[in-house]
Order: sequence, then structure tokens, then C-alpha cells
Amino acid sequence: MNKKIVYIVNVDWFFVSHRLPLALHAIKSGYEVYLLTKDTGKREELESLGIHFYDVPFGRTTVNPFEEIKCLWRLWKLLKTIQPDIIHNVTWKGCLWGGIAAKMTGNKHVVNALSGLGSVFINKGVVNRIMGYLAKVSFKDDYSAFIFQNPDDVKWFKSQGYATDDRIYLIKGSGIDLKIYAFKEPEKHDKLKILFPARMLRDKGLCELIEAMKLLRPKYEGKIELILAGSCGDANKTAVTEEELKSLLVDGYITWIGNQAQMYPIYVDSDIVVLPSYREGLPKSLIEACAVGRPIVTTDVPGCRECVDEGVNGYLVPVKTSQELADAIEKLINSPKDRKAFGLASRKKAESDFSIENVINNTFDIYKKISDYSR
Repeated sequence: MNKKIVYIVNVDWFFVSHRLPLALHAIKSGYEVYLLTKDTGKREELESLGIHFYDVPFGRTTVNPFEEIKCLWRLWKLLKTIQPDIIHNVTWKGCLWGGIAAKMTGNKHVVNALSGLGSVFINKGVVNRIMGYLAKVSFKDDYSAFIFQNPDDVKWFKSQGYATDDRIYLIKGSGIDLKIYAFKEPEKHDKLKILFPARMLRDKGLCELIEAMKLLRPKYEGKIELILAGSCGDANKTAVTEEELKSLLVDGYITWIGNQAQMYPIYVDSDIVVLPSYREGLPKSLIEACAVGRPIVTTDVPGCRECVDEGVNGYLVPVKTSQELADAIEKLINSPKDRKAFGLASRKKAESDFSIENVINNTFDIYKKISDYSR
């Protein structure tokens, strides 16, 4: 009988964009793969790849006790039925409820991939205290393994006393297929294209970027264009509405192209990639920018700073600052030589730090280690 791996993720599209290669490698290696997640339309695609898909009523942003209990109950019932050999939880909510459900079923083969701390564990308030208590219930044991994407998150997690060093692993991002995201030099355009590859959220630094473009406009309108590539109207509490976003657009200068199913051509068509986020686990968008070979301007915050070596493949700027952001973008606008050199350095960084092969190999090494624990 084939061994079974269960992936628990709060939403299906995140699994597709960040963990699908792991699941496909598991299937290729002879595992039966199960996905427990919220169905937002990816079910048919994933089932066609041989993944057993189960819809779970995860709530993404709200903390409704009745909904959360319903979600936990569903996870417990499914884990009890499937009886997996390995449980791989992804995202904070997936790890919280997946970890508790694993304890309820007595499964000790648990990997928690905590991609970003999440504001619910950093900010203060009643909800945060409740979630902090649940984290202790879910995480504190002698067997679960934990994967983080940047050293800042590792440091915070250790400070909470959730796990010992021997069960904490650092894997930089979810990996990138360097063959699919091949290096390609930018084509010459009438205007330099500056790409913002993210959802239209305030905490992605969207407002600061728009303000920076306003500062650059008198000097560079007609010479540069900001391309906003991401979804709008997200359930996230920091989301910008479509009406708000459209009011910020400037014909030929600030353009929104919406969510793109295929991002590679968008990176290829860009000259500079900018992500002034407030905090990340390790942004896949910057990993993709590195792979294609683009200079990057991003914030000097956990997650983002792991993708940029200052003055080598891009610039790091303080968070929530528009003038410094504009200054860094302007440096690259005025230096074709640096744009080319930084782009080559980005590709080298992707090859050394972010290849999907490394992520898969390191993750499956962890699977082998946790398999030593008895049920």
C-alpha cells in the first residue's frame, strides 16, 4: 500500500502557486496525495493531476468561533478517515487547525510550513491573544517539524518557546522552476516598465508606490510606466477596492492589468520589479523576478530583504516611505548599466538560493526525519 501525504492549506489557489510541485513530486515518488483546503475553483485542475481533493470551510480573514470549530471538525473527521503517514500544514491557519486536528487523531508525523508570521501573532488584542493560545496548543509538542522562509521568523518563533532548534528548518521560499522562469534580457521599449506583481493591498506598499510615482511624474511621465499586476477586491482587510484603485490610475503612466494566470511574460516585458511590502514570509514574486533576471526595489523588512543584496541585484528602502522608494527607482531609471548588472546578479541569486529542486529535496529530507516518530 502506498504511503499517504495530506496537505492542509487554507485556500486552493495558494497551494497551486506555492506547493503544487511538492505534491507532484510526491505522486511521482509513489505517495498518495490528499489536499484538504477551501475550494475556490481549482478542484478539477488538481484532481486531474491525481490529487485527492477535499473541501474544508476555512475562513481566510475573519475569526468566527462557529466557523472555526466547523473547520476543525471537518479536518479531524478527514484525518481520522484518511490516516495519513505525513501531514504537511501550510499557512498560519492551516498549521493551527491542522496541528490541532493531528493531535486529536494521534498523528505525530507533522510538518508545519509557516510562511510569514501573520499580523494576528504580532499585533495586540483579544483575538491575537486567543490565537496565541491556540498556537501553543497546536505547536507545542516533542515531534512536529517547522519550516520557515526567513531567519527573522525563525528568531521570533524560538523566542516563543514553541519548538527546539532541532525541529526548526529554514528553506528559502517555495522554490522556482528555473527552466520555466528562464533568464531573459529586457526588450527595448519606448518607456521603461516598472512592475508591481502583487495583490492590490495596502500592506504590500501599494499606496507608497503610487505616491512615489507621483513624485517621479513631473520628470518621467512619458518615459516610464508602472504596471500593477494583481487581483483587486480581496477579502484582506488592507485591500484597495476596484473603485479606489481606478481613481489612482493615470493613462499611460500607472496601469492596472489585473490578475495574470501566466506571470512569466509579464516579468519578461518589465525592466524593474518593485515590491514595497510591509512584511513577507519570502515573496514568490521577488523569487520570480530574480529568476527572470530583473533588478529589484523592495523594503528592508523580513522576507523581502532575503531576495536583495543591497547594491548588487537591487535596492532596499525603509518601509512605508515614498521619497526613498522614488529615489531608488530613479537610480535604476537613469542607469541602464546597473539594470543589466543587477539583473544578471538576480539570476545568479535565484540559481543559488531559490531553485525548486533544492526546496523539494530539503522538504523530503524532513519527511524522512519525522517518519521516525511512532504514532
